[in-house]
Amino acid sequence: MTWAWQIAEAELAPSLPRRWAHSQGVAARAAQLASVAEDVAPLLEGSAVLHDVGYAPRLAVTGFHPLDGARFLRDEHGADEQVTRLVANHSFALLEAEERGLRGALETEFPLLDDQFLVDALVYCDMTTTPDGEPTSARERVAEIVSRYGADSLVGRFIRRAEPEIYAAVGRVEAALKAQPR
Repeated sequence: MTWAWQIAEAELAPSLPRRWAHSQGVAARAAQLASVAEDVAPLLEGSAVLHDVGYAPRLAVTGFHPLDGARFLRDEHGADEQVTRLVANHSFALLEAEERGLRGALETEFPLLDDQFLVDALVYCDMTTTPDGEPTSARERVAEIVSRYGADSLVGRFIRRAEPEIYAAVGRVEAALKAQPR
């Protein structure tokens, strides 16, 4: 998915280099899952590098990056429906959308994929990568997000609500990795 890398770099690197570093790290995590992702590995990696594209200043229409990014990918690039739905729903975005009063719009435009592995895998990749693109644990990542935004902020409330689901998704992916023959 070279096009995904090109789009993400063009939108994030100039104005948000740290977000671009994070997106590259998330995509690198996705590449590490290729053995368990099998035929959906390219879809996972493309969605991983694009997951935060909605943070790009020119794309921030609603201020909710999963929705803004998915709309941009759909409307300006005609991106695959699975990619847009993964980007729109990454890392339990429905819970944050609810906090923002955007859950109905997100659910209507970009329903959650039925493929639990893909949903979990993108959560794993995002929630085990620091803002600088380095590997971390899900617990450290959640703590970093709460610290950065504040526990009582909208993002802080959302991430604390999503925390058990994040750990469960990460656990399922880690179990799949461990079950792989060596």
